[in-house]
Amino acid sequence: MGAIYRREVKAYFTSPIAYVFITILFYFAAQVFVMQNIVSGVADVSAAYSGAFFILLFIIPLLTMRLFTEEKRQKTDQCLLTAPVSLFSIVGGKFLAACTVLLVGMSEFVVFAFIMNGLAGSLDWAVMIGNFLGFLLLGASFIAIGEFVSAMTENQVVAAIIAFIANYLLFQLDNFAASVSNEVISVILQNVGFYPKYNEFTAGILSLKSVVFFLSVVFIFNFLTVRALERRRWN
Repeated sequence: MGAIYRREVKAYFTSPIAYVFITILFYFAAQVFVMQNIVSGVADVSAAYSGAFFILLFIIPLLTMRLFTEEKRQKTDQCLLTAPVSLFSIVGGKFLAACTVLLVGMSEFVVFAFIMNGLAGSLDWAVMIGNFLGFLLLGASFIAIGEFVSAMTENQVVAAIIAFIANYLLFQLDNFAASVSNEVISVILQNVGFYPKYNEFTAGILSLKSVVFFLSVVFIFNFLTVRALERRRWN
């Protein structure tokens, strides 16, 4: 897994993708922070994290669209699938590499915290850490979904579009649930919606249920990606 991870991190930072992703995240997160905190004079950075949900919704597909489609484009996918390395290592290495780029982009939020701590004189660091964790778990979930989509498609643009649609539907699930008349289906949709669970973190609530939910999403979609690659290997 280590070799795959290093290979993917190098690929990210020797191409424009990582820099475009980090720049977009930096720019729009800074815009939200300035408007929600600096201009409004509010010390709580939760609003900035809440607004950042929509940033990830759009830009994570840019980060994941190349993970496997690039292998197919360069005709290196068969070499990768037949290499003496487990499929779990391949998927895990690519997943962790994308999460590393996300963490670099998230470093801006640490700067935001120290700025607000300096301006306000104090900051609830427990809430700040909870927000940071929630953002990381959300991003990791979107990455796992995007990686699966990339493994199932041949074109980067198509992979990005499908991943965005999937993320948007997960964001809208609680709204869909409100319009469903069947109570059982409505409850199921509410329980798998991303936005309400993420908002628990931004509200300062460190819910074990929400942590387990996002970790389960990461596990399920990484598992599905492994299964998709396994099918291609045997075909």
